[in-house]
Amino acid sequence: MDKKLIHKFSSLFGFLLLGFSLFAIAHELRQYSYQDILNSFRSIPKIQLLSAIGLTGLGYLALSGYDLLALNYVNHRLSLPKIIFANFISNAFSNSIGLAFLTSSAIHYRFYSVWGVPTIAIAVVIAFVNLSFCLGLFALGGVMFLVAPLPIPPLLNLPWLSVRPLGFIFLILTVAYLLSSILIRKPLKFRDREFRFPSFRLAFFLILVSCVEWALAASVIYSLLPPTAALSYPTFLSIYLLGMGAGVISNVPGGLGVFETIVLFFLSPYIPGPAVFGSLLAYRCVYYFLPLFLATGLLGIYELKGRSRYKSKN
Repeated sequence: MDKKLIHKFSSLFGFLLLGFSLFAIAHELRQYSYQDILNSFRSIPKIQLLSAIGLTGLGYLALSGYDLLALNYVNHRLSLPKIIFANFISNAFSNSIGLAFLTSSAIHYRFYSVWGVPTIAIAVVIAFVNLSFCLGLFALGGVMFLVAPLPIPPLLNLPWLSVRPLGFIFLILTVAYLLSSILIRKPLKFRDREFRFPSFRLAFFLILVSCVEWALAASVIYSLLPPTAALSYPTFLSIYLLGMGAGVISNVPGGLGVFETIVLFFLSPYIPGPAVFGSLLAYRCVYYFLPLFLATGLLGIYELKGRSRYKSKN
């Protein structure tokens, strides 16, 4: 394919993504009045908001570890600023827009293909990122569901009284993956492609990075909640992980509203409902909307600079 055509298509995708992100921001904010958002923020001390913003930054930085380790797996090097830049924009968009696998894949391809990463290697990186995200939930969720088991809400319609059996299942899956990285040395064939397990060391660090990211994401909400000695962070972490995983294991179509419902259900004995809702709204703004605004601006600058450089060369 002609290089000019590739560049035009790549730039068109970037600007389409930019436009779609602006639409997503407008659509999401339409659900709330500006007064609701302002009231929610005003009720939260500034020190808590600043702490949540700092933890959000650390969480998005931790997400870059997925790509860093995945690129190491495919033996391809990129500078750390490029990895952080591409990963931040990818996660800011996929977290807010939805369709995480498609959105993340498209943005990874948009940047990594321009920076010389082979298409097959990009596909492996994307698969690694998504697998690590799930394994981190299994590993951390497995431990927390055993340490701080929660009762199963009727909403999830599961055949257990508590999440403890789910914790065992999650840990079995995690251990099985780690053992496979030690015992299975030959590549596994899937259709026309081969997949080889990473080394135990790489698999362990991928799961560790994911666990850190999940813990940081949970700490953002925890830092925004009204302080109460009755609610410990381990207990809240279990609630958060159950809420995030509930959309996958519940019978609710698309998991719509499951996270908020689970959090409100479990926090009601500790914190009044309106205060929980205000913290969740602030969390959406801090962890989703703020990064999306920043990523949209960075993407716009990147696309405009790229277009300007391309015109100057031609």
